[in-house]
Amino acid sequence: MEKQVILVTGASSGFGALTARELAGAGHTVYASMRETKGRNAPQVAAVADYAMTHDVDLRTVELDVASESSVEAAIAQIVAANGRLDVIVHNAGHMSFGPAEAFTPEQYTQLFDVNVLSTQRVNRAALPVLRQQGKGLVVWVSSSSTRGGAPPFLAPYFAAKAAMDSLAVSYASELTRWGIETSIIVPGAFTKGTNHFAHSGKPADEAVAAAYMDGPYAGVAEAALNGLAALEPADADAGEVAKAITRVVDTPFGQRPFRVHIDPSQDGAEIVNGVADRVRAELFWRVGLEDLLKVVVR
Repeated sequence: MEKQVILVTGASSGFGALTARELAGAGHTVYASMRETKGRNAPQVAAVADYAMTHDVDLRTVELDVASESSVEAAIAQIVAANGRLDVIVHNAGHMSFGPAEAFTPEQYTQLFDVNVLSTQRVNRAALPVLRQQGKGLVVWVSSSSTRGGAPPFLAPYFAAKAAMDSLAVSYASELTRWGIETSIIVPGAFTKGTNHFAHSGKPADEAVAAAYMDGPYAGVAEAALNGLAALEPADADAGEVAKAITRVVDTPFGQRPFRVHIDPSQDGAEIVNGVADRVRAELFWRVGLEDLLKVVVR
């Protein structure tokens, strides 16, 4: 196995923290990025240092606020300066919201899209020049089964943002292959345990509109949606499987990494729909004579 230098965004908790530890355990140099490393996330920084020492792995933290272009650029520069390269980007940073779509203000939608979508563009613009110069690399995108699977109500802003991110990932994929950069899209299902996704989800700012839904004809729907998702999830569902799947992708030989991987214990249908969509995409590329953009060429 070739040791990789890896950046994981949004690694203070959830999938990000689990992934950073799993990758470090596989022998890689891993940067668990997070904002406010000297503030509210200082305990997470200490926990990472303790984990690295206890398990004798190369796991580090780096200050990186995905909402700040200057912060992103400084983090990438720090990683490259320390290692002379950067091999893998894991786009994991994101935030969830829960409530009636109408009750979220446009400003809230903007903020959610900034964290879930525009953040990846900031990281890409800072990191991809490094990967392109190297002529080799991997970009991993942590998507969601909600982009094409069953979409329960009251999660519209988050679902829309993740769908936009997934679409961006697909477009980037074909624009990076000739640079020797692979793409793998990881599609987790609705894990209701093992992450802070649902516990820390944002709420609508327009409380009056939210109440009109929650106390009116949609009374009980929120509880039914959340309880229904939890009921679909097998008792042994482990959010750590997402981290393991990402690690397997990273450890797969260059040129053989899968374009999309699903980790969905609830089987909400996303794998079926994505299978069709990805096949249609591939067929179109063949029809227009750009089939070489579907996969990197190993030289």
